[in-house]
Amino acid sequence: RRRGARLPGSVQQERQHLARTRHGSARLLPSVAPNGLGLAPGALYYYFESKEDLLHACQRLSLERLLKSAAEIAAAKAPPGEKLRRLVLAHLSHVLGELGGSFAHVEFHALPDAQLEEVVGWRDAYERLVRGLIEEGVREGEFRAVDAKLSALALLGALNWAAVWWRPDGALSLEE
Repeated sequence: RRRGARLPGSVQQERQHLARTRHGSARLLPSVAPNGLGLAPGALYYYFESKEDLLHACQRLSLERLLKSAAEIAAAKAPPGEKLRRLVLAHLSHVLGELGGSFAHVEFHALPDAQLEEVVGWRDAYERLVRGLIEEGVREGEFRAVDAKLSALALLGALNWAAVWWRPDGALSLEE
């Protein structure tokens, strides 16, 4: 398999781990990540034509997982506050745990227009699920009346920015 092949999970996780531990970003050179797996520099180009394609694949993986967990949480029989708590923990567990806090999650604007449009669509769908949980909490009187869109964006901004400052060996655990 050549161009456009799915990146093996171990390679993608290593790239994201390096982005996190080196305070890297979407600009992290693809030649750096394979080193942690014993691969030759440039090996990622077997799977991707460009850094942008790699960033798009990271976004796709992240957002597929986030959307799946958010949909399951939203459909659960639980009070809105509990659903929102579960969503926050799932989001942080995914972004900081499974993917090692990849900066690719917050630095997606480097994508070409077509890929950016696709990623923005996925992000919008996720934001709508979060907004729906907030609206449900307001309707049921569990949350005070708030602008659900603004609240969802503020919450997601805080959750996503944790990839910048949170460290596994820091003062706060993932659950805290």
